[in-house]
Amino acid sequence: MIKENLQKIKDTIPQNVTLVAVSKTKPIADIQEAYDAGQRVFGENKIQEMVSKYDALPKDIEWHMIGHLQRNKVKYMAHFVSLIHGVDSFKTLKEIDKQAKKHNRVINCLLQAKIAKEDSKFGLSFSEIETILASEELKEFKNIAIVGLMGMATFTHDKDQLTEEFSSLNDFQKKIQEKYPKLTTLSMGMSGDYPLAISLGSNMVRIGSSIFGVRNYIA
Repeated sequence: MIKENLQKIKDTIPQNVTLVAVSKTKPIADIQEAYDAGQRVFGENKIQEMVSKYDALPKDIEWHMIGHLQRNKVKYMAHFVSLIHGVDSFKTLKEIDKQAKKHNRVINCLLQAKIAKEDSKFGLSFSEIETILASEELKEFKNIAIVGLMGMATFTHDKDQLTEEFSSLNDFQKKIQEKYPKLTTLSMGMSGDYPLAISLGSNMVRIGSSIFGVRNYIA
């Protein structure tokens, strides 16, 4: 089923949109099945789980860290992670730079903007993002590259609210891209709302249950 699910989704997204297969809590066999069907980009939200999967699976997989990031765990993935989605503080950027330097790597990062009305979502305000991008200290970091923005919309079926949230981030990215042209990635949209997110500017979607089936949360 995973192969068929992947193909269905790929048929619905434009070629310029990167599909991140969210494989958190899923077994190695499921990820291998998606890999055998041609998928190469996978997203995890727990570093230890991602490390064990990295060790067990083919090395041409691009691993994306999509969950909230604890700074003290960056060191465990610094040698292989391809993109970190949820960077929501300057201190976290500093730690990623420090750990990437040890491995002589440049780690790509997305700044997480808070666009949801829910209090539970992490993220930076638009003004905080502008402050980070303009800071002199950021220029000293040689082992990170901020390549775009990420946003998580409110968990709702209200299309108007989702449209408003996705549009706000798309508009903001367009505005700051004039000054920071390297911010080309806009990561928005998950299984329930990715077609809308793509229509509002997203070029990276994070899809789990529509590929792997309903997630089994481990207590």
